[in-house]
Amino acid sequence: MADQQNTINTNKWIDNYADYLFNYAISRVNDSDLAKDLVQETFFAGLKSAKNFQGKSTERTWLVSILKRKIIDYYRKINSKKGKAEVRMNFYESGENEGDWLEERVPQSWDNASEKSIETEELRNQLEICIDNLPEKYAMVFRLKTIQEFETEEICKELDITASNLWVIIHRARTQLRKCMEDNWFNN
Repeated sequence: MADQQNTINTNKWIDNYADYLFNYAISRVNDSDLAKDLVQETFFAGLKSAKNFQGKSTERTWLVSILKRKIIDYYRKINSKKGKAEVRMNFYESGENEGDWLEERVPQSWDNASEKSIETEELRNQLEICIDNLPEKYAMVFRLKTIQEFETEEICKELDITASNLWVIIHRARTQLRKCMEDNWFNN
């Protein structure tokens, strides 16, 4: 039985929610194009499941919950491919310039901001490696609570655990992450 409150006006989603959802996504994936794609996927998923909207939350909250799932799916996808990507160097392969940089690929001089960006990326990569080395449940709970900022109640319901169990898992995950980062990042 649908009532008036459960009706969604999808025609106004872009005007009302696109900027908010984009800002939410960009703060979690740090890639403008990817954030746009995730918002677009969120709107598409929302359209497909609009009939399931029960009006227990606002449209924005409902769309954010869809976006959170899209972000989680994205991280799951890239984490499953981690280590499979090949780095290709841009050198001449033969001829008198063999082993030299292709002229258009020569690195430009870096300013301090570039170094910080690289260091931040390296830190993020090391943290992801450490998270990947956690027991599966620890990694999942840590990502949901700390990175994706899901509410405690939502995580507990989704994973069928108690709040105290969640906090024990978070504590243990943080302890293991601290040790991993100390061993692999700070001591290098």
